[in-house]
Amino acid sequence: MTPQYDLAVVGAGPGGYVAAIRAAQLGKKVIVVDDEGRPGGTCLNWGCIPSKSLLRTAERFEFLKNAGRYGFSASDVGYDMKKIIGRSRDVVAKLNSGIEFLFKKNKIDYRVGRAKILNAGRLAVKDDIFTAGKILIAVGAKPRLLPDVQPDGRRVLTSKDALLVEQAPASLLIIGAGAIGMEFAYFFHALGSQVTVIELLDRILPMEDPEISDRLRKIYERQGMTIQTGARVENLCVEQSGVRVNLEVSGAKSAVSAETALIAIGVVPNTAGLFAEGIKLREEKGWIAVDDNFQTSLPGLYAIGDIIGPPWLAHVASHEGVIAVERMFTHEKPEINYDAIPACTYCQPQVASVGLTEAAARKKFGEAVEIGRFPFQALGKALATDAAEGFVKLVFAGPHAQIVGAHILGHDATEIIAELALAVAMEATRADILSTIHAHPTMAEAILEAALASADRAIHI
Repeated sequence: MTPQYDLAVVGAGPGGYVAAIRAAQLGKKVIVVDDEGRPGGTCLNWGCIPSKSLLRTAERFEFLKNAGRYGFSASDVGYDMKKIIGRSRDVVAKLNSGIEFLFKKNKIDYRVGRAKILNAGRLAVKDDIFTAGKILIAVGAKPRLLPDVQPDGRRVLTSKDALLVEQAPASLLIIGAGAIGMEFAYFFHALGSQVTVIELLDRILPMEDPEISDRLRKIYERQGMTIQTGARVENLCVEQSGVRVNLEVSGAKSAVSAETALIAIGVVPNTAGLFAEGIKLREEKGWIAVDDNFQTSLPGLYAIGDIIGPPWLAHVASHEGVIAVERMFTHEKPEINYDAIPACTYCQPQVASVGLTEAAARKKFGEAVEIGRFPFQALGKALATDAAEGFVKLVFAGPHAQIVGAHILGHDATEIIAELALAVAMEATRADILSTIHAHPTMAEAILEAALASADRAIHI
């Protein structure tokens, strides 16, 4: 007898497994199908989580190399890459088990295998066919590759390969200066690799406010990293001793060589083999198009997360999963505020932002924009913890000085941004921030000081 489900979720990443749990909480019979082998998707298995483990290791290694400035004695500091990678995989396995436990707790069936959607109510997994009242696609995206370049896990790496390296290369070319590229740039540079970053656009982290991008570039170049922006990759050649990338920069030809190259130029839809012949969904710029309820052009078939396009963020996928399920099975119509989504890059110093950049705010609001900046070097907690690099930048607009954007470069930026995401979502004003007492000493005091600075009232600068 063909199993019957209220909801079949294809993909067990941060969008899919969260959606499945929410549907189960609403009393629905749910199955999750995923071909990874362990739940968690790219984020848990090959992205967000293991990379943060590696980045934490890099921070610790940098501390040990500079232990003398803190009064410690540490000599001949080295590292064991096998143990570094091993710890990251242990963290992943623990969280895999946690999701599997949540599936059992919520009585969610979990099937490992590549799903093929036959129509709006049926899907096949290997030789089995399942039926469901609704199907939710949450298969995510996969790394975009350069034309005619095949990653081999040794000379040419994807982000997944970089999480499993046996040793840090002596020299590394990173193609792409988005969040993934810059996080790996920091990691390998901290371990001693000579890192060169190549970016097609005119700055690193091109989605961030230019002030943030420019300051981070100066920090990394001062530390010895090489960064080339406005550089178009013509081709990548694998040679006996390494790789060579031929570039065009401002019309001039050049070449850069290294032991290894890491490709971090974005993502593409992970839909290979997902649909039976004859299923053709409406798309927007190559991604599955959905309506306000996350329903595709085929009734009964829904999609969330990376597969529906940017922003490609795990926390967005999770939120979309909850909203999609609640709109499917309840009378509630919760919404998602895409203007208040925090973006985080976990290199050191960290980068985090929410809302509009200064340029976008001036384009939208004209002259009714006020900017407040506060450097961490003027903050007691930052100096005490040796985290004085960077600054907070706040963007206020309109007659009530509403906060419409926030940008942070510095230690714990990815934690501090939560307050500002709430402020943007709640349409808080400068007066709201100024009336909120911030604990002392904290890094978050810089938010209050930046708000003061926007009104020419800063106390400590």
